[in-house]
Amino acid sequence: MLVARHRARLENVSDELRARHSINIEILAADLTKRTQLRRVADRIADRDRPIDLLVNNAGFTTGKSLLKGDLAGEEAMLDVLCRAVLVLSHAGALSMKERGRGHIINVSSVAGFVPTSTYGAAKAWVTAFTETLAHELAGSGVTATALCPGFTRTELQERANIDSSRVPKVLWLEADSLVRDCLDDVTAGKVISVPGLQYKVIAGLAQVVPNSLARAVSGRVNSLRRPKR
Repeated sequence: MLVARHRARLENVSDELRARHSINIEILAADLTKRTQLRRVADRIADRDRPIDLLVNNAGFTTGKSLLKGDLAGEEAMLDVLCRAVLVLSHAGALSMKERGRGHIINVSSVAGFVPTSTYGAAKAWVTAFTETLAHELAGSGVTATALCPGFTRTELQERANIDSSRVPKVLWLEADSLVRDCLDDVTAGKVISVPGLQYKVIAGLAQVVPNSLARAVSGRVNSLRRPKR
């Protein structure tokens, strides 16, 4: 089942997946900033007659601006998608899966959450902490919860936020396909935190041991490599 805001794009992706893999695809167009539409997705996830064994909370965006220079409404919408939607959909998925005694939940977080230097990083820190809490509650139930914490990844995120990432060194970029494979391996292994890429495993490890002031300075410097397009 694929969920996104735009039905036309969902139909294009579903047609491609059907042709390539000969599988059935269900699509559901929903704007997760709208509570009634979010509830519709949650109700579908909780449907006992059409169970879902793997839930991936991947929806997200960034405003690309600082809190005090940006639009507050945009910040609120980002929180709705990055945090509230993850809470509501994980709740629906966890209850349904726990009842059946099996299933996996993947919440896409970010290494930016280990040392937040933006509201986006702060939201991702919540996602990681929430997923750890959820995993603890689900222990022994046959259901797992994993926080996927990637670094810079080649997706539409930067383009949609009108961010120029051309100055980010090549060594820091991850490819989506390999990232997904690494994450699924970690899910199979029962890991609660999945950090794909050796470079980011090192960064995440250092973030836990260096002084917070130093970690924030380094993180802020790396984050500054991205800038709004002109």
